[in-house]
Amino acid sequence: MAAQSERLKELGAVLAQAREEALIRQTRRDELERLRNERQERLAEAEKQRDVFDRVKVLLQESAEHARLQAKAQLEGLVTNALQYVFGPLFRFEIDLSDHGGKPVAEFFVVTDWEGTPVKTKPQEARGGGIVDITSLALRVAMIETFRPRRSGPLILDEPGKHISAEYVVPMLEFLKSTTEMFGRQVILVTHNNHLTEGADQAFEVRLSNGETRVRPVGLLDNGTG
Repeated sequence: MAAQSERLKELGAVLAQAREEALIRQTRRDELERLRNERQERLAEAEKQRDVFDRVKVLLQESAEHARLQAKAQLEGLVTNALQYVFGPLFRFEIDLSDHGGKPVAEFFVVTDWEGTPVKTKPQEARGGGIVDITSLALRVAMIETFRPRRSGPLILDEPGKHISAEYVVPMLEFLKSTTEMFGRQVILVTHNNHLTEGADQAFEVRLSNGETRVRPVGLLDNGTG
């Protein structure tokens, strides 16, 4: 009997230990399930945020593409107007947009109508430096007037159109005047071309005499001012 009693005690101790072990494991399992549920909730929230970010990313990409195409159309329109203003209706300006190594690249072209066939060349390859001068001038005006916030102040030009032929100087001057009227912006330019000074509202001659810089108003201009 004593042996059986001892055996029962041992079994009772083993059973108690097993229950304690089961309780510990149950506690661990409950904790692991809690952690799993918490991770799943975080994962679901993260996936929801990723979905929102993906939608925002697509929206921003579409907005950027729309803005880029809109700016392209505005630049092409203004430079085309300038080329046609000075050189005639056969000229057109185009911008080719591409992506090189993840970076946007813009290439400029002048398109001319040659006996019904469009000829597309880079400005520097299109009939001399005059085309480059007018394209560069119009691009600067377009950049200033297109992008926001709009910059205030005058447009300052150094020897604009110095490579264009004499026959196109007056049309270029008319283009500059139309630009000032259209955008309400003053143009200040430095030039050695008398045709340009004669067309200005005000003109001043700057000379270096005996080491001194002398500035004097140029006489009465064609437009009655000065």
